[in-house]
Amino acid sequence: MKTMFGANELKQTRFYQDVFAEGEQKGKLEGRQEGKLETIPQLLALGLSIEQIAEVLGLDEQLVRQAAQP
Repeated sequence: MKTMFGANELKQTRFYQDVFAEGEQKGKLEGRQEGKLETIPQLLALGLSIEQIAEVLGLDEQLVRQAAQP
């Protein structure tokens, strides 16, 4: 016998809760990285090097170089 879940029942399942939490966490991480990337031009304007910025922000130097290009 197949049972269809309604929206409320689906939200109560462990699977839904795990997937929702995983998506929320991924969104937070992406948001943090985006915020770091947005600060790169300002840090360059202050005279920091690509290497210094990468170290301070915990980013790969290549990623910092890409973000620094107009």
